[in-house]
Order: sequence, then C-alpha cells, then structure tokens
Amino acid sequence: MEQATTPTRKISQLELKSRAPHYAALIITGALFFAPVAYMVAASLAPASDTLAGFAVFDVTEWGLHNYSGVASSLSSDSTGHLWRFFAVSFTVTIAVVGLGLIVNSMAAYALSRLSWRGRTAALFAILLLLIVPFEAVAVPMFYLYNDARNTLWIQIVPFIGNALSIFLFYSFFSGIPRSIDEAARMDGAQPWRIFWQVIAPMSKPAYASVAILTFLTQWGSFLWPVLMISDPNLRPLPLQISVFAGQLPPAWGQVMAFGVLLVVPVIVVFLVFQRWFIEGVASSAVKG
Repeated sequence: MEQATTPTRKISQLELKSRAPHYAALIITGALFFAPVAYMVAASLAPASDTLAGFAVFDVTEWGLHNYSGVASSLSSDSTGHLWRFFAVSFTVTIAVVGLGLIVNSMAAYALSRLSWRGRTAALFAILLLLIVPFEAVAVPMFYLYNDARNTLWIQIVPFIGNALSIFLFYSFFSGIPRSIDEAARMDGAQPWRIFWQVIAPMSKPAYASVAILTFLTQWGSFLWPVLMISDPNLRPLPLQISVFAGQLPPAWGQVMAFGVLLVVPVIVVFLVFQRWFIEGVASSAVKG
C-alpha cells in the first residue's frame, strides 16, 4: 500500500510546487484589488475622526452605522434629492439597459452568426470597428444630438441598449454552437425565430450571464453621460450623486465612504448570483478562442 500511494503523493507535491507561484500571484493580485474595498467598508463604519487614518482605521474598536444614517438624513429633501430615488433611478436604468440589451444584442448576434444574408460581413466589420471607438469620442456629438431630451429617464437608457461588445460576445459564443443543431431544428419545421428562442438561447445561458454582468457593471457605474445630460436632482443616478455629495463643503468623508459602500454592494450581489454562469461563459470563450 505504501508503494502504491507514494508516487501519487510525490506527483501532487510536484504539482503543488509548480502551481505555488501562480497561487501566490493570484493572492497578491486579489489582495491589491480587495484592499481599497476593505478600507472603504472599514472607514464607513469608523468614527468621523478616524476615517482618513490610513491602515489604523482597521484598529478602531467603536464601529457603527452613524455614517450610513448621516447619508440617509442628508439626502432626504426635495432640494438635495432622496436617497431611495437615486437607487430607484440607477436600478431602473441599469435593469432596462441590461434586459433590453440582452434581447437586442443577442438577436443581432444570431443574425450575424447563424443566418445568411447580403451585407452580413460588412455589418460584422462595422461592429468590430465600433469596439475601438471610446465613448468619450462620441459623447459630445451625442450630447448635441439628444440635447432636447435632457433630464429624462429614457435618454439614459435608449442610447446604450445596442452595444458592440455585447454583440461580439454573443457572436463568438453562437459561432461555437454546431450548425447541425440548426439543421435538425429546420428538419422538424422550425423557423429561424423559433430556433433562436427555443434552441440557441437556452443553450447560451453562460453567454447571457457574462454579457449581463459586464453590462450591469458598465451601466451601474456610468458617470460621463449623466454628467452631460442630467441636471435634475430627482433623475440623478448614484455615481453622479456621489460625486455631488463628495463635493459638498466641508466634505464628510465617512459619509462619502458609506455612500461608496452602498454603490458597490449591488454589484457584488449581482456577481455572486451570476458568477457560476459568468465563469462558464469566460471559460468556454477561452476554449473556443
């Protein structure tokens, strides 16, 4: 028994030693990314005098929720706007962009990857070109184009439903699905619309989860477009409002940290809910690539 188990132990030890640098690099990278979030949470619970104390904030013994209550009380009037309304605006805009974007972008990707029609290659090339154009380059032209629709909810939603990156991600995933599945569905009398909704879409849950998370992250943290288009306090999303809140004098940094935690929590919750499908989508894309 000892002779049989010894080689296995040696192999596992060798594998562990070979993977140790990778694990160490992952731990260090994770710590670097997690440290600001941990500091923000600790500072939001610390007394106001200890908010900017650096790493000493982790040694504070009297933590509390006074900064969170301060944010709620500071944003509770028509002049400053209501905290619940900022959350409602952000959730409404983000969910609308994510939901409508999943439908529109996946349908566009299906047409590009599974259907044959004139101009398909040119359309795909145009979408790929859009991937290299930063939003900052088109923000000013869009501002003048939609200037008459400022201070509305739909102006924060409609321009971002169609997304070149989302179309490309769906296109990459759909292209990896065998064509024989479409042919079998056509033999059963299914049309392209039915094939998409009943065959391709159910098989593409990892792709939908990946696109949903990426779109949620982008839209939830949207700042430049609301700065240009929104001046009504009742229609501000959370990223814009936290900028206004932090600019008040004198700045209450403990409350700013608490506001930041409130902004980050929904993102963490969404990722935890969809993480399994997100990882599957990324892994499958890597294998296909």
